[in-house]
Amino acid sequence: MRRRFVLLLVLLATLRLGCAVAQAADSNAAAQSNTAAQDSRVSILTADQVIQILDETVDWYRTLGTQQQNATQPSDLLILFANRQTADKVVALAFEIARANAELLSSEAAAGQTADASSPQALNRQRAELTAKQKSIEDEMAEDRRRAASGKAGAALEATLLELQGELAMVAARRNLLDTMADFVNESDPKGAGANALKAHIDAIAATIPGASASPNAGAGATAAPASPTVAPAPPGNFASPAATARSGIWELGATALCLRNKIKAIDVVDERTTELADTFQKTSAAPLRQLKAYSARSDELAAQADSAASEALKALRSEFDRLAWLFKQTSSILIPLSEERVLLQQYRHNLGNWRDSTQRQYHDALKALGVRLAILACILAAVFVLAEVWRRAVLRYSHEPRRRYQLLLVRKIVMWAAIVLIIGLSFVTEISTFATFAGLLTAGLAVAMQSVLVSVVGYFFLIGKYGIRVGDRIQIGTVVGEVIDLGLVRMHLMELNTQGPLGPTGRVVAFANLIVFQASGGLFKQIPGVNISWHELTLTLPVVKDYAALKDKLLAAVSNVSSQYREEIARQTKEIQRSTAVAAVGDASPHVQMHLADGRMQALIRYPVHFEHAAEIDERVSEAVLQVVGEVAEGASPR
Repeated sequence: MRRRFVLLLVLLATLRLGCAVAQAADSNAAAQSNTAAQDSRVSILTADQVIQILDETVDWYRTLGTQQQNATQPSDLLILFANRQTADKVVALAFEIARANAELLSSEAAAGQTADASSPQALNRQRAELTAKQKSIEDEMAEDRRRAASGKAGAALEATLLELQGELAMVAARRNLLDTMADFVNESDPKGAGANALKAHIDAIAATIPGASASPNAGAGATAAPASPTVAPAPPGNFASPAATARSGIWELGATALCLRNKIKAIDVVDERTTELADTFQKTSAAPLRQLKAYSARSDELAAQADSAASEALKALRSEFDRLAWLFKQTSSILIPLSEERVLLQQYRHNLGNWRDSTQRQYHDALKALGVRLAILACILAAVFVLAEVWRRAVLRYSHEPRRRYQLLLVRKIVMWAAIVLIIGLSFVTEISTFATFAGLLTAGLAVAMQSVLVSVVGYFFLIGKYGIRVGDRIQIGTVVGEVIDLGLVRMHLMELNTQGPLGPTGRVVAFANLIVFQASGGLFKQIPGVNISWHELTLTLPVVKDYAALKDKLLAAVSNVSSQYREEIARQTKEIQRSTAVAAVGDASPHVQMHLADGRMQALIRYPVHFEHAAEIDERVSEAVLQVVGEVAEGASPR
């Protein structure tokens, strides 16, 4: 037991001595390569700059979607295909640059840890030494066991095995301690964790673009070309070819010009994004170029030192040369893709310039065609207005009747606006058949939805016919008697007249739809122009007398006596009726008395003409004269 305890103390002292020796060796190595280590800690780009460049590149790559939406012609698709191939290469080179810079950041983190005894490199070296020592102890124990199995074992051999077992246990304990320390150092190292986080972030960004991520086992800079999505076919009908422009309507030409204008703006936006990305790569390439110059200068200094250095110093210089060569290669793997990026983006902008020039020509052609069509439309409309003006002047010159003149001017207005609507409709549409179908459906819908309005419009033309009505006519619709004060396309307005007393306005305006002419129950009565007479009727139950013929003569004489005061005016208007109706057998305007039995009593139907202006007065006087005759007959007195 005492011997084993002493052995453990010796092993602990050996471990401390080994750690001190390793720390001293690491410190000497760090002192010899201090300048080179300081150079290696100067990285090309920071992790944030790398991520920013990748984000800008991916955002720029997604502008291909905008280009695909605007690629509507075969030439556009060819340019889109070329741009897509160039964009794939640009993205692949961007990820190559990012991964190369991540490797430099990893090497910087490793270089910063070589001067620390507790760094992962120092711990790994000690773990390797313990592993070799453990292998040696196990081999020695195996040899002793073979000797013990051959029968040569003794007390000394058994003691040796016990000592080796204790030494092996101590080595295992030291190895476990170093494993724990190495895991903790790797997790707590900020530079190493930052480099690993950068690589993980690069892989995450690459995953957003199918095919842009490299295989995990691939070396730095191994990047697959991004997979290009399938180009959607161009939508039909958007080609601004000369033949399509010639047969397109104004609406189609205007839409085409607007689409081409939007396409030019979209191309300009993509070109601006490309210029910004090219400027970013231009600024980024300054750092690796400066690093390469520094490495070259450092290489020249080392070469000058090697001319006068001893053999021991030459070994250190050889190690420094190897490290500089690796750094130069890694930096070159960043600078070369950056130069290629600038060339590719120049080609990309050249393609965009060709696309913009082609679109600009199409835009100018579309504007020219649109201007020609608008000029033709303006000329046609001007011709229509000129013809309408000629029509108006001809009507005013050759048609002297106000009613006929009004009708001709109304027809002129309808024909003119119908022609204007038809011309504009045919000018704006692309295909006549489509326009005819649309117009038919629209007309059918309007006919159903506005049936009453359309019938009223048609009724307007019936009302203004040869025997129609006009403003100022006195008409009767149903029980309403009035004077026409307005006659529109859809309805007319009457000033209601009082028929129960003195003739005059009641103060009310009555509106009727023009479709009244098509209603059988409506009834429209029109007073002949210039005629203001009408026939009134009076029914009277007569008393019982012996001679009804004599009573009839008395009644007729009484009524005629009242009407004689207006005989001349009534006769004149009766002739006007005959002239207007071209009927000779209209008869004179004399009162009539007709006798008939009703319920066993004799009744007299008295009809007499009245003038509208004196209708109430005539009715009153006729009633008084008739009652006076009937009263005298009933009393048996002789008439005066």
